Amino acid sequence: MAQAVISRGSVRSPLARAINSTFVHAVLILLSIIFILPFVWMVSSSFKPDNEIFIIPPTIIPQDFRPQNYFEAVTSINFFGQLFNTMRYSFFAVIGALISNTLVAYGFSRIHWRGRDVVFIIVLATMMLPFAVRMIPLYVLFHRLGWLNTLLPLVIPAYCGNPFLIFLARQFFMSLPMELDDAARIDGCSEFGIFRRIALPLSKPVIAVIFINELMFTWNNFIGPLIYLRDPKSYTLSVGLQLYFTQHGAEWSLLMAAGTLFTLPMIILFFFAQRIFIEGITLTGIKG
Repeated sequence: MAQAVISRGSVRSPLARAINSTFVHAVLILLSIIFILPFVWMVSSSFKPDNEIFIIPPTIIPQDFRPQNYFEAVTSINFFGQLFNTMRYSFFAVIGALISNTLVAYGFSRIHWRGRDVVFIIVLATMMLPFAVRMIPLYVLFHRLGWLNTLLPLVIPAYCGNPFLIFLARQFFMSLPMELDDAARIDGCSEFGIFRRIALPLSKPVIAVIFINELMFTWNNFIGPLIYLRDPKSYTLSVGLQLYFTQHGAEWSLLMAAGTLFTLPMIILFFFAQRIFIEGITLTGIKG
C-alpha cells in the first residue's frame, strides 16, 4: 500500500512540476509582451505616415513604409549635435561614478576607522532626499560658481558618489576575503595599492553594474540638462526631443523615429550586458 502511494506521488510530482513550469513561463511571456508592446508600437509608428498611426483598428506592420522619417527626424532636431553632447556628458559622468563610488565603497568596507558605520548610515539616509528638494539649492550654488550652461553641474555630482551605487559596491567588497588585504599589507602594499591591484581586478561585476546604471541615468536624464543648460547648441537628446515635441507636436512619425534612435543604444547595451548586470546585482547581496 505504501509503495503504491509512493509510486503515485512520484508520478504526479514531475507532472506537477511541468504544469507549474508551464504556468510560470506563460505568465513571463505575457508580461514580456505587455512590456515590449510600447517599444514595438514606437518602432512601427516611426515607419508610418502620420495619418496611419491613428487608424482603427491599429496595425503593427506599416501599410505605407516610410524609412525617410528617420532622415527627416535627424535633420529636424540637430540629432548628431545633441547626440555628441549626450555622449560627452555620459562619458565624463560615468568616469566620475566609477572612481568615486568604488573608492568610497572600499573605504566603508575594507578599512576600519572610528565612526565608519555611522557615516555609512548617514550616506544611505541621503537617498531619502529627492532631487526636487535639492534642486533649488544646487541651482543657486552652481549659479554662484558660474557653472550654468556648462556640463560641470551635470558631471561634478557624479564625482561625489551615489549612495545606492556606494551601497552596491560596499556589499561586493565585503564579500572578498580579508586575507588578501592582510597578505598585501605584509608585503608592504599601501591601501590604495590594495584597492588598485586586488579589489578592483576582482570587482568586475560590480564595476559593470555601476557603469550600466550611471550610463542609463545620464543618457535618460532630462531634468538636470533642462535646468542647467540654456544654449540650444548644448542640449542633450532628452531635452532636444522634448523641445521638438513642444514645437512640432503633430509630427508624430518623426517624433517616434527620433525616440527610437534615442532608445536603441540603451537597449543594445543592456542586451549585451544583461548577464554581467544581473550577476553583479546578485553578488552584491552575498554578505551584509
